[in-house]
Amino acid sequence: MEANDGTEESPLPLTLARFQLSEEYGFLLPEPLTELPAPYGPWMEIAHDLPQLIASHQLRSQVHQMPQLSTRHLRGREELHLAHLVLSFITMSYLWQEGEEGTVKVLPRNLAVPFWEVSQALGLPPILSHVDFVLANWRRKNPNGNLDTIISLPGGESLRGFILVTLLVEKAAVPGIKAIVQAIHAILQLNEETLHKALRELAEAIEDMSKALKRMHDYVDPAVFYTVIRIFLSGWKDNPAMPDGLIYEGVSDEPMAYSGGSAAQSTVLHAFDELLGICHSQESTAFLHRMRDYMPPAHRAFVEEIHRAPSLKQHVLSSGDARLCAAFNQCVSALANFRSYHITIVTKYIAIAAARAKAGRAEVGERVGPSVGKPPSALEAKGTGGSHIFSFLKSVRDSTREGMIRV
Repeated sequence: MEANDGTEESPLPLTLARFQLSEEYGFLLPEPLTELPAPYGPWMEIAHDLPQLIASHQLRSQVHQMPQLSTRHLRGREELHLAHLVLSFITMSYLWQEGEEGTVKVLPRNLAVPFWEVSQALGLPPILSHVDFVLANWRRKNPNGNLDTIISLPGGESLRGFILVTLLVEKAAVPGIKAIVQAIHAILQLNEETLHKALRELAEAIEDMSKALKRMHDYVDPAVFYTVIRIFLSGWKDNPAMPDGLIYEGVSDEPMAYSGGSAAQSTVLHAFDELLGICHSQESTAFLHRMRDYMPPAHRAFVEEIHRAPSLKQHVLSSGDARLCAAFNQCVSALANFRSYHITIVTKYIAIAAARAKAGRAEVGERVGPSVGKPPSALEAKGTGGSHIFSFLKSVRDSTREGMIRV
């Protein structure tokens, strides 16, 4: 690192490349690697067989036989991201193989140490997060562009659908991410025409995200999501099934607590909130800011840069331009509608699915054995990130609506 010579530098222009963002893919990792170098074959072998190893209750014994591998052969961000993806999926499988009643207190050294080292190198926590589950977990099955996941968990086609529909929501956001950059430049240059165009593009992108989210109904079975998939996204912070957290053997003798995967870890909505000046409640803001610790540092820095930019809302208000005001409100309205639709999805896939699972709990348990497919009860009213899910989602939706400019 170079020493600071004390001279004031003019701020760099806001560009996507500065924050490891792609013009084509936004926050998604462009064309992720699907294989690690040869020394990491033992990790890849287990990772590619997770659903079968979990179903046969052999995953933990396979991990115990795994060699202790050094992370020093990993080169570059893409290899590190794939290593983090692989180790995070193996970790979740190890923790939840026997359901929420069969958790462990210690992550073994041969998994914990490399996972910790890779996490430190990327600036990410040592747990599966949105970046692993979605942003870095996709590949093209064929030249026609059909998508598939790189690493899977129990849940079959519903798991694949859940990941890929979420990926399509992220992809739909890309024109909106570019519109943020254009809007901030337009404010600085006092170019109202460009600003109006950027706001129209942002509103359209958010509407396209809602359309992409609606595809969840076509690809994800609520019963499979709730009884099979959801537990593997659960963390060990604010989770009654693991009240003491987890000891990462060889890293720390004290248990550590991390939140599970959550849509609140997607940088997209944080960026939109900052641009539009949406103010959430103190409790919701505290949770959302904690979720930023689960984003790649460069993406987190992008959100912070938007926060430091001149206020879009103040600019629109002081312009007195009715057209700009209408375009701004269209963005806020589209964002509130997206959040409303997310509540609809969560109602179907968690609240209704939980009630149905409870009603048929004995029957489900008898049909598929004691752990796999047994509905988790620890997080019935909470998100996998640890929030009280409905009060949180309704709060952020309502505070988004309040961000409208009243005319």
